[in-house]
Amino acid sequence: MTNTRPARLKNLGEVEQTVMDYLWTHGPCSAEACREALASSRPMKDSTIRTVLRRLEEKGYLTHKIDGRTFIYKASDGRQNVAVRAVKNIIDRFCGGSAEQLVLGMVDNAVLNRKQLERLARKIAERQTPESKIPERTIPEKEEKP
Repeated sequence: MTNTRPARLKNLGEVEQTVMDYLWTHGPCSAEACREALASSRPMKDSTIRTVLRRLEEKGYLTHKIDGRTFIYKASDGRQNVAVRAVKNIIDRFCGGSAEQLVLGMVDNAVLNRKQLERLARKIAERQTPESKIPERTIPEKEEKP
C-alpha cells in the first residue's frame, strides 16, 4: 500500500515566509532575482538568500531546476494547499481532528464575523450535491401481523 498523504511541512521562519510569499506571487526565479526583488523590504547577502532557499527546499516548500549554472526555484505547492495542510495539522493536534471544533472556537472567540459565517454557509450549501447530502432518516413502518 502506498502512502498518499502529503508530508507534514515544517514551520516557516519570518524570512522564509517572506521568500515564499514572493515566490507564490511572482513564480519561479533564481536566488539573485529573489534577493534583488526583496532588497528594499528585506536586504540579504547572496549567501543568505541561497541558504534560505536551500532550507525551504529541504523542508519541502520548494523545488528547483537548473538552467545553465543557475538554480531556478519554484514553490512545490500552491499557497492555499500549504495553508490547508497547516490548518489540518492544527485541527489534528489541537482539536482532536474535528474541523467543527476549530470553527466553533473561532466563532466563540470572534475570529469570524457574521458576514464571513454567511459566506461559509453559502459555500457549504453550494458544495452539497444530491449524492453528498445526508439522507433523511426514515423510520420503517411496522408490519401488520396477520
